[in-house]
Amino acid sequence: MKPSFVVVVDDDESVRESVPDLLREFGFAAQAFESAEAFLASDCIGEVDCLILDIFMPGLNGPDLQQHLIAQGHHIPIVFITAKADEVTRTGVVDAAAGLLAKPFSETALQQAIDAALHPQ
Repeated sequence: MKPSFVVVVDDDESVRESVPDLLREFGFAAQAFESAEAFLASDCIGEVDCLILDIFMPGLNGPDLQQHLIAQGHHIPIVFITAKADEVTRTGVVDAAAGLLAKPFSETALQQAIDAALHPQ
């Protein structure tokens, strides 16, 4: 059985370097993109099992990417991540998401959020 493919989209280089390594340690296949536009330009959208998606990015932000994917018929479970959780809570942008993690988040919280996204109750 092939591992679930988890993609990280975040403009923060440290997240793009560390989170995919952690995902691989968890047993997932992983890839990172620096922007929503770079992800959309890739050829892997149809293969993604879960997105780890930053909310606040230059250009197309996380919620905009989510809406674009849904409009294109791609219903990929999304775990949003953000350093500005208070703003997110007020706006309610993650209602359709599988989860929300505030940076910095623990390894355990990340693994639990992905597991919940991949295996909804």
